[in-house]
Amino acid sequence: MKPSALFIIRGDPRVSHRPAEAIRIAAGVGTWKKTDITVYLHGPAVLALSEFVDELVDEDNYTRYLPILGEFGRPIYVQAGEPCLEAIEPATLPYEAIDEHRLAELAAAHSNVIYF
Repeated sequence: MKPSALFIIRGDPRVSHRPAEAIRIAAGVGTWKKTDITVYLHGPAVLALSEFVDELVDEDNYTRYLPILGEFGRPIYVQAGEPCLEAIEPATLPYEAIDEHRLAELAAAHSNVIYF
């Protein structure tokens, strides 16, 4: 069975490089197709899906690597009810808003959980 990794990205991309770096790493690892990659954006990290990323730290990582995540065949999961979700419409990739219970199920179903 192929290993799987859930990337939980919680940083604020307006002030931190960590969300952009997490996106870059997730895309890079997934491209090798040796690990199934799933990405969950928590809190203001959902801004990474915005059409306008020019005000985010390391914005090139979003325009360059987010489309690769879209090729993995699953939505980007985001925190249900996050106020920043209204700011990302239209989103650059399909996403699914999930609650904490569903996040716990996702984490349990993956062989690795990586926090950024």
